[in-house]
Amino acid sequence: MLRPGLLTKGLNSTATSLAARRISQAALSNFPRASLLLSSTRNPRFLSSAANSLAHLKSQLNDPTLFTTAGFIDNEFITTSNSGKHFPVYDPANGTEIARFPDMGIEETDKAIQAAKQAFPSWSKTTAKERSTILRNWYNLILENEQDLAKIITWENGKPLADALGEVRYGASFFEWFAEEAKRLYGEVIPSPNRQQRFIAIRQPLGVVGIITPWNFPNAMITRKLGAALAVGCTVVAKPASETPLSAVALYELGRRAGVPKGVIGLVTTHHDTKAIGKHLCESQDISGISFTGSTAVGKLLLKQSADTVKKVSLELGGNAAFIVFEDADIDKAVDAAVLAKFRSSGQTCICVNRFYVHSSIKDVFGERLRERVEKFRVGSGMEANTTHGPLINKASVEKVRSHVHDALDHGAKLLTGGKESENTHGYFYPPTVLTDMNNNMRIATEETFGPVAGIFSFETEDEVLELANNTRFGLSGYFFSKDVSRCWRVAENLQVGMVGVNTGAISSEVAPFGGVKESGIGREGARQGLDEYTQYKYINMAI
Repeated sequence: MLRPGLLTKGLNSTATSLAARRISQAALSNFPRASLLLSSTRNPRFLSSAANSLAHLKSQLNDPTLFTTAGFIDNEFITTSNSGKHFPVYDPANGTEIARFPDMGIEETDKAIQAAKQAFPSWSKTTAKERSTILRNWYNLILENEQDLAKIITWENGKPLADALGEVRYGASFFEWFAEEAKRLYGEVIPSPNRQQRFIAIRQPLGVVGIITPWNFPNAMITRKLGAALAVGCTVVAKPASETPLSAVALYELGRRAGVPKGVIGLVTTHHDTKAIGKHLCESQDISGISFTGSTAVGKLLLKQSADTVKKVSLELGGNAAFIVFEDADIDKAVDAAVLAKFRSSGQTCICVNRFYVHSSIKDVFGERLRERVEKFRVGSGMEANTTHGPLINKASVEKVRSHVHDALDHGAKLLTGGKESENTHGYFYPPTVLTDMNNNMRIATEETFGPVAGIFSFETEDEVLELANNTRFGLSGYFFSKDVSRCWRVAENLQVGMVGVNTGAISSEVAPFGGVKESGIGREGARQGLDEYTQYKYINMAI
């Protein structure tokens, strides 16, 4: 079954716009279009709905039980909702329905909350070593099943299998890290001003926490939150994105095998009641904390909804990352990093570059070398061995990327490559695109594209580019390239972001604090700071 409206692609009414007329035929002819978008003759995954059924997908796994279409409440997999409704999950590479999940509501959410509440007293009293052992067991099980977990990610998310495998290993690293950090949840001994009193501060788990995760990293965003929460003794009710629930359920099956006790972890699957369940988690007096990764608009709403119960809230939200290339930069290294920082996961990560600022003296050279690299990409199904970049997650994402490109061209941008879609596709693809001669009147200057489009702006001075880079309400990540050590310190300190990549396009690590400033979020994930989001300090004054 194909998702409704899938085949209504192409330029539609915008085909006669100035943008469409200005697409360079020379640039398009240089792009390897045969590998750009899939056709039914070259993609073996364009199968009948029967062949692409649940049974067919399960048969491709070493452990078919990891492909489960259910929620998880009180240590049981729940395959039906109280309403009797289900929602479909699609493969974005071809629009085929691959699974149907129970569309749960408030009643099931409450059941999961109560199970987690009942489990909290005993789980929070386990020793750090006991919790560490379970997390380590879970980590080992993930690595033992990494190939199956990677396939599941690719089926529901679309990213190439190699990228999916990288995500599985990255996700597992958080369980390894927090298994170790669980044993280092130190408090403080405070020097007392009173000879007859002793002051200490201990750290205790918040209680039951609600976790809401996105579709772009359906494995790693679960583990990054679960690992920290469980390490300190919290219990969890999680709601994965409706586009990608399969990865979450597979992880929960491995958690059950790892020895996570009954009720400690719950999973609620929903599509139609997504807003209602998010609101309920925020407003429930039995939920002590909320951790959310997703859009800034939704994050603000959850923050407001959590106010009446004064919850601790951790938010990892949208970005508008700048990538600065100074005149003294190593251009080849900058291009290598740009490919990674912009086009990883087809541009669908919160720390992807949104704006390239390249010094005017090297802008043309940088643009040409980036164009050459991008035209070597192979876009297609993530299950195909030669694919370097997969589809976008859905039709709305394609339309947003398309509108950003057309807006840039209408306002004077020059197309170096990409920018035109084939009408012969059954999936949500947009060709990797490079634009130059960008200006601040274009939507890309202020809006997160979340797709495979690199827009190149020019600048003259350090002060000018810092002002441009910081001229946004977002502040998640930033990148720059320079050989000047003094400049590296100055720029790194003056970029208004939570994370900076200096002469690198890869900044994520389980051992480093991940998070942003301004409207890009509150709190940090990963590193030792990741434990802070799930704990509170208790001060004890003891008279002697």
